[in-house]
Amino acid sequence: MSLKAPPSPASSGRGRGGRAAGPVSRRSGIARLGPLPWIAPVILLILAVVVWPVIELIRTSFLNISIAGKVRGSAGTDKFEKLFEESDFGAVLTWTVIWTVVVVTATMLLSLALAQLFNQKFPGRRITRWALIAPWAASVLMTAIGFKWMLNQTAGVLNTLMLDLGLIDSSKDWLGKPETAWPWMMAVAVFVSLPFTTYTLLAGLQTIPQDVYEASRIDGAGPWQTYRHITLPMLRPAFLVGVVINLINVFNSFPIIWAMTQGGPGYDTSTSMVFMYKLKETDIGESAAMSVVNFLMVVVLVLIFLKVSRWNEED
Repeated sequence: MSLKAPPSPASSGRGRGGRAAGPVSRRSGIARLGPLPWIAPVILLILAVVVWPVIELIRTSFLNISIAGKVRGSAGTDKFEKLFEESDFGAVLTWTVIWTVVVVTATMLLSLALAQLFNQKFPGRRITRWALIAPWAASVLMTAIGFKWMLNQTAGVLNTLMLDLGLIDSSKDWLGKPETAWPWMMAVAVFVSLPFTTYTLLAGLQTIPQDVYEASRIDGAGPWQTYRHITLPMLRPAFLVGVVINLINVFNSFPIIWAMTQGGPGYDTSTSMVFMYKLKETDIGESAAMSVVNFLMVVVLVLIFLKVSRWNEED
C-alpha cells in the first residue's frame, strides 16, 4: 500500500485559515496607469496651448517691457493702474458687453428660426442648406473686407443702389461714425456666426424622437404647447453649446472690427480686443494687463450664462 502526501494549500485551493486562495494576477506597469497614457497627450496639449500662455500672460502684465521687447524689471501693479486710468477704458468695456450680448442674442434667435425651417421638408432644402455654409467656409477677414468695400462712401454698392433708388440724397460714410458703424459690424458678426449655430441647433432638432411629438398630438397638445414643453427643453443641450461657443467667439472677435474700422475713429468702435491690440503699440505691459482683463471677462460672461441657464439641472 502506497502512502500519498497530503495536498498542499496551493493544490487544494485553500490557504491558511481555510480560505480559498485564488490565482495571483499581476498587472503590468502600463495597466496600472489606467487611462492616463491615452489622455496624457491631450493634457500636455492643454498645458502647452492654454495653461502656459495664460501663466506667461499674467507674468508679462507685471513686467516693465520696452517697445523693442526688452524686459526692464518688475512693474508691480503699475500697468493695471495705468490701464484703469485710461479715459476710454470704461467706454470700451461697455461697448464690448453690448457688442457681445447683441450679436449672440441675434445669432441665436435667427439660427433657431433657420434651424426650424431647414428641419422641414420643402423644395430646394438641400440647396439652401449648402448656401448657408458659404459664410462659414469663407474667411472672416475676407467677409469683413467685402462688406467694407460694399459700404464704401464713394464707390460702395450700397450707396450707389440707394442713390439710384432715391432713398438718400448723398453718399454716406457708413463706417465713419460710431452710430452707423456699430450696427453694420454687428450685422457682419451675426452673418458669419449663423452657419455654425444653425447647424448646431438643426442637429439638436433632428435628435428629438418623432414618437414624442405623436404622443403630444394624441394628448391634445397644440403647436405652441408642443414647442414650449417638448422642442425647447429637448433642444437645450444644443442651444447651450451654441450660446457658449458664440459668447467666446464674439467676445474675442478681432478681424471684423479691425478690417472694417480698425476701432476708430479713436476708440469709438473698439472692443476690448481691439483696445488691447492698440495698446501694444505704446506699452506691451499695459496690453498684457488688458489681456488678463479680457480673459477674466470672458470667463465671467460664460459663468454667468451657465448659472442663469442652470446648465447642470436635468428636466
